[in-house]
Amino acid sequence: MNKTAREHFATNVYYDRSFDCDAAKILPGEFYCTMKDMMIVTVLGSCVAACIRDRVSGIGGMNHFMLPENNEDGPVSASARYGTYAMEVLINELLKTGARRENLEAKVFGGGNVLRGLTALNVGERNASFVRQYLRAENIPILAEDLNDIHPRKVYYFPRTGRVLVKKLRELNNNTLVNREQDYASTLSGGRIGGDVELFS
Repeated sequence: MNKTAREHFATNVYYDRSFDCDAAKILPGEFYCTMKDMMIVTVLGSCVAACIRDRVSGIGGMNHFMLPENNEDGPVSASARYGTYAMEVLINELLKTGARRENLEAKVFGGGNVLRGLTALNVGERNASFVRQYLRAENIPILAEDLNDIHPRKVYYFPRTGRVLVKKLRELNNNTLVNREQDYASTLSGGRIGGDVELFS
């Protein structure tokens, strides 16, 4: 893994007692790729996560980004917080781990309108539109999606099987997610398909 990728590779790996498996939690600007039978977890507001796997080998991963591109640095910013780079670094890491491009499939989540101050920027809608267009251009089929709406989501992804659990967070116990995304947005600026996705509350 190159230095740039390593900087954004999730390091919060732990054992999840609820699911009885190893898990990796990713934050905005991070990604995780694995060939192990484990779970990848993230919480999304206006950010989007792409879950991509090789349907034959089970090698898979997830990224978490907030904006489609960095207009100041051009379309490919050396930061996984931008969608173009986040998608490229995840796909490249999957291929380096042993996945085959022709076997890749995706499920995509997030893009909720949860940041009131950024409503005019349509951050969530832009992210949702970007991830669909990017995957279409790369000929990677989207098997399922849960995008837009107004609610944050917690996403549990099992790359080995492709299973995804999505929990809509209709009430937040605190402002951690909103504050994290507002801080993240400040730093950066200085439709729905059915499928094999289980929604639960």
